[in-house]
Amino acid sequence: MNSSPRRGRRPGSPDVRAEILAVARARFRREGYDAVTMRSLAAEAGVDAALISYYFGSKAGLFAAVLELTLSPADLLGGLLQGDLETLPQRLIPTLVRTWDNPDTGVPLLAAMRAAASDPGFAAMLRDGIHRQLVERLAERIGGADAHRRAGAFVTQVGGLILTRYVIAAEPLASMTADEIVRALGPALRTALLGPLPTARRTS
Repeated sequence: MNSSPRRGRRPGSPDVRAEILAVARARFRREGYDAVTMRSLAAEAGVDAALISYYFGSKAGLFAAVLELTLSPADLLGGLLQGDLETLPQRLIPTLVRTWDNPDTGVPLLAAMRAAASDPGFAAMLRDGIHRQLVERLAERIGGADAHRRAGAFVTQVGGLILTRYVIAAEPLASMTADEIVRALGPALRTALLGPLPTARRTS
C-alpha cells in the first residue's frame, strides 16, 4: 500500500491556498522569516510541500502574499495621494507611525525588512514592489519630467525613517512622537517631493 503524501489539491478542502496563507501568516509573525521552513508549513497545513511551491513559487513568494493580505502600502499611499501634495509629508508621517507602531501591521512589515536583508530573492521582490507600487504611483501623481527622480528621493527618505526608527531603533528618532517627526523631517520630505520653496523677494 502506498503511504506517500498525496500531491495536488487536498481532498475535501475548498480553499487550500487560503489555509496555507493562514498558517504562514501566524508562523511568520510568531517566529520570523528565517525560522519558518516550507516543510514545517506544509506539515502544519496538512499539505504536500510541493503544493505550497505550486501556489506561491517559493518561500519568498509565500511571504509576499502574506504581507499583501496583512497590509497594502500601495493602498495607504493611494488614499494619501488624494490630498494636496504640499501636505503629503504631514499626512504620511502620522499614518506611517500608526501603522508601524500597531503590532498587527508593524510586526509583519518589520519582518519583511529583516527578511530582505538575509534573502536576496525576497529583497529583489520587495524592491520591485516598492518601485511599481510606490515610486511609479507617486511619480504619476507628481507629473513632470523629473517626477520619477523626485518620487524616488521621497520614498528613499521615508525608507530611511523606517530603518532608523523601527529596524535599528536609533535615538532620538525611535522615541519621537509623530508630530515631532513631522517638524524634524517634514520640510526635507516636502523639498524632495516638490523642490525648494520659492525665496521671498526682499523689499527695500
